[in-house]
Amino acid sequence: MADADFDLVVVGTGPGGYVAAIRASQLGMKTAVVERDDLGGICLNWGCIPTKALLRSSEIHHLLHNLDQFGFSAKEIRFDLEKVVKRSRQVAKQLSGGVSYLMKKNNITVLSGHARLAGKNTLTVEKDGKTQSVTAPHIILATGARARVLPGLEPDGERIWTYREAMVPTRMPKRLLVVGSGAIGIEFASFYLNMGAEVTVVELLDRILPVEDEEISAFAHKQFAKQGMQLKTGAKVAKVDKKPDGLVCHVEAGGKTEQIIVDTVISAVGITGNTENIGLEGTKVKVDRGHVVVDEWLRTGEPGVYAIGDLVGPPWLAHKASHEGVLCVEKIAGNGHVHPLDTSNVPGCTYCYPQVASVGLTEAAAKAAGHEVRVGRFPFIGNGKAIALGEPEGMVKTVFDAKSGELLGAHMVGAEVTELIQGYGIAKTLETTEAELMETIFPHPTLSETMHEAVLDAYGQVIHI
Repeated sequence: MADADFDLVVVGTGPGGYVAAIRASQLGMKTAVVERDDLGGICLNWGCIPTKALLRSSEIHHLLHNLDQFGFSAKEIRFDLEKVVKRSRQVAKQLSGGVSYLMKKNNITVLSGHARLAGKNTLTVEKDGKTQSVTAPHIILATGARARVLPGLEPDGERIWTYREAMVPTRMPKRLLVVGSGAIGIEFASFYLNMGAEVTVVELLDRILPVEDEEISAFAHKQFAKQGMQLKTGAKVAKVDKKPDGLVCHVEAGGKTEQIIVDTVISAVGITGNTENIGLEGTKVKVDRGHVVVDEWLRTGEPGVYAIGDLVGPPWLAHKASHEGVLCVEKIAGNGHVHPLDTSNVPGCTYCYPQVASVGLTEAAAKAAGHEVRVGRFPFIGNGKAIALGEPEGMVKTVFDAKSGELLGAHMVGAEVTELIQGYGIAKTLETTEAELMETIFPHPTLSETMHEAVLDAYGQVIHI
């Protein structure tokens, strides 16, 4: 293929890359994307989407084993692991195909191969031993990230897994140890627990879900423990001995070492950006702790080169990547109304059972930032819809600035809170105070009423507790 010239080229087609490309095309730019694997990146193919399909199967499995509370009974409940995994992969394939359609619809050129920066405004794209040169004044790097590997916990594809192996199991673990209790670790722990495995989670910090508000972490810890999950915080896996009949995990905590024997380990200890072999050498692009450094407009130190998504700073979330993609392209196009990303407005969601969601500052972070706060709480047990659903275990917590009434943060655990959190996200984006939230009419009966009550509670006006 002859050299091609574009206004903008995006390297990587995850939720940051393909969204950036679509917005650029909408703004009249001649746009191309480069993808070495499948369209949609990790999120659509090996992350957000297929894991949610798996978690849906585990929720159904859990429900089938708790039919009695709804007046039903069933015998010989069982599942076909191959079919569970197959459905997850079909969902991922469908959505990856959807990205292909969107590229065609928006007249975006798709270049298949491995891209590298190769001089000013230039990329090389290599595939099957053949190389082509592509030029554009603007190049966005959206190469994503991969699982971080700890010494001694190197994945072997058989008994020590990363998220990739955990997503396509050929066998159901009987005894599983998950290292790390962030969103990825807890989601897999919850999936396998609800599918019948004995699950132990080891977390180096003093609590699970460490980025969440402390009360939410404690509530989730209690619920997981009630389900039978073993949770070891302030602990680390010192080493793993591979034996024919199992993995002997040496877990250190409080100056003592405990041996836990399992058949499978999932390592979920964070990510590192895909910064290697993309031509950063000899450029002014800086890499700090495995991630590319950018300014508020996603510009790197190299003129004309930008970076978005998991390749750059936290939070490492798909929707944050998409927002950065749009923000970056709008700035390139000269939109004077675009604003830098406020990470306090980025919601976080963990699709375990029960679900966890949050946006903004935790109570501790708000106080540390110098705010005098008002805090509201409301339990799901006080909500009619939650009780009717058979999901009374949950809570909502709100954090307000006591002087201005600004909503600083909202934190939730319980059924469908990942769907509810957007309400508080909109409120924060609109810079809503407690007055507007208190005057908003929430429909009845819905789980969303817990959100209203948590606001009312912060100001001494709660109704249903």
